[in-house]
Amino acid sequence: MSGLEDWIGRSRTHEDEITRPALRRIASMLDRSDVFAPGDPIPAHWYAMFFPEIARQSQLGPDGHPARGDFLPPVALPRRMFAGRRVRFVSPLAAGDVATKTSTIAAITPKTGRSGQMVFVTIRHAISVGARVAIEEEQDVVYREPPAPGAAPPAATAAPEGATWRGSYLPTTTLLFRYSALTWNGHRIHYDADYTRGEEGYPGLVVNGGLTLLMLLEAAIAANGASPRQIAVRNVSPLIAGAAVTLAGDGSRAWAASAAGALSVSAELSF
Repeated sequence: MSGLEDWIGRSRTHEDEITRPALRRIASMLDRSDVFAPGDPIPAHWYAMFFPEIARQSQLGPDGHPARGDFLPPVALPRRMFAGRRVRFVSPLAAGDVATKTSTIAAITPKTGRSGQMVFVTIRHAISVGARVAIEEEQDVVYREPPAPGAAPPAATAAPEGATWRGSYLPTTTLLFRYSALTWNGHRIHYDADYTRGEEGYPGLVVNGGLTLLMLLEAAIAANGASPRQIAVRNVSPLIAGAAVTLAGDGSRAWAASAAGALSVSAELSF
């Protein structure tokens, strides 16, 4: 943690436009045929596919993420993933909006877990159009130690029981590619199988947590007939490409699980 406290309070702001071509690409990836006219509100949870990290090629780290020490602190642990988020949808974004996202590092917290040393970085985001706030979000990024050679993976958490609705999706390599392209995500665990196995110790390509959350929210909204006003999400365990993912829920809860029944993404929804 030496020196990392200096990153707390750092802030940056950047703009993105909610363009109709981007919305068509998102709809196509979801096998939807939505057509957005200028000014049409977009599904609230689609905000997460805008405001990507745009770094020059020379600014990328060996994992394909933007190198640390610019906005995110230079945590020495090698593995970096999103751990969760809490989102409040205040007002809609619409096709054609030019929106501003302000991000501030709120906390840096070291922890020790089953997989060893970890550091959690909490970032607060506010997305607005002019003076109107559209979305408020807190996001947790976790940095981990590499797995010990030959170490068994952590014990899985079983998915909840009692679902009142169920669905599924298949995270193919093509779907991972399209989602990573839409979100400008260069993290190599989503497309470079040799790197994923050899450097990060996973058995295959890792499914983007944001992709699974997107599919989970699409299913939950269809099941409940309404979009949530707030969500609280935890990424519990990784999913590997090529195996079907179960999507399920019960009232204000929704979750995604592997084919073996291991909990992957857990969400609390407020309608």
